Amino acid sequence: MNYRCFLIGHRDAEREIESVLRQSIERHITDYGVNEFWVGRQGGFDYLAARCLLEIKKLYPAVRLIQLFPYHPGERKIDLWPGFDDSIYPEGQESVPRKLGIARANRYAIANCHYLIGYAWQPGSNSVRLMEAAAKRGDVVTNLAEKTGGCF
Repeated sequence: MNYRCFLIGHRDAEREIESVLRQSIERHITDYGVNEFWVGRQGGFDYLAARCLLEIKKLYPAVRLIQLFPYHPGERKIDLWPGFDDSIYPEGQESVPRKLGIARANRYAIANCHYLIGYAWQPGSNSVRLMEAAAKRGDVVTNLAEKTGGCF
């Protein structure tokens, strides 16, 4: 069975959260049995998450890393990050207006993952709203902003 975790956060995340992010990812593997992680590639948090995931994969090679694409691969060629196992482009995403692409892809990921590691503190942001919705649904939600005191 796949236990999936989606990683979501603000694009202006700083490297100072990297160690707490890495610890949280490892805890999800060891304590919750998560064996698949989904992450986008649209901003600072996504890049930090990908770097941490690639390091963690060296310790836990059975863990699968999935890259979430919010825009159609035919629109702009985007290579899978080295070390990632696969990518996902949400069904029906091609009919979503471009300016809503990231938000729609994130909602798809939230709907298909029951664990969530995030870094969100900006009131009213899509990341905060999605994390709140996932928590209400009963998913396991970890907001690193609460552990690090929010933005740096």
